[in-house]
This record gives sequence, C-alpha cells and structure tokens, in this order.
Amino acid sequence: MKLRLLILILWPAFLVAGLAEGLLFSFIRPEDLIFFGHQLALADEGVYTLGFFIIWIFCALSSALSLYILPTRGEEGDSNFDSGLI
Repeated sequence: MKLRLLILILWPAFLVAGLAEGLLFSFIRPEDLIFFGHQLALADEGVYTLGFFIIWIFCALSSALSLYILPTRGEEGDSNFDSGLI
C-alpha cells in the first residue's frame, strides 16, 4: 500500500515536472541565471538537471498534499470517518 501511495505521488509529479522544466527553460537560458550576483559554475545540463529535481520536489509535495486532504473511506456514523477538508 505504501508503494502504491508513493507511485501515486511521484509519477504525476514527474510528468508535470518534465513539462514545467521544458516550459521554464524555453524562456530562460541557463547561462543567464545569476544567483546572489554570481553566475552558476554548472554546465547547462547540470542546470537543467538541478531545475528538474527542484520542480519535481515541489510537484511531489503538491501531489502529497492532494492525497492527504482526500476524504477517507468509511461510514458517516463511524468514529474514524473523515470527510476531508472540503
């Protein structure tokens, strides 16, 4: 069950991160990035990789939060019934 939950979180986050990275780096060139007044000492592929993993982490957190607020199964009179946040 935990493996299935992990797949439900990471797979959609992976797909969206791939799309978001393509969209982001189609507008921004890696050599134009400046952090704290300094250019990055990474190759373009390193910036793409780092950007992908950062975006993937944020998308995974979003997917995890979505699964967390989903209502659980159960009867309405049950003491363990949770109708979710909505």
